[in-house]
Amino acid sequence: MSELKSERVPVMFEPSLLRRVDDYRFDNRMGSRAKALRQLVEVGLKKETETKKADAQA
Repeated sequence: MSELKSERVPVMFEPSLLRRVDDYRFDNRMGSRAKALRQLVEVGLKKETETKKADAQA
C-alpha cells in the first residue's frame, strides 16, 4: 500500500485476541503489531469481498 498512514484508530482488544495477533506477527516476522493488524484487516476485507462476489454469482 503506497498511501501515507495518517489516520489513527483507537481500538480495544481482549487479551486472548491480542495474543493471537501477536502470534501472527511473530510467525510472519513482522516488525510491528500495527503492521500485523493492517495486514489482517486487508486479508479480512479481501475475503469478505470474494465471499460476496461468490454469493452473488450463485
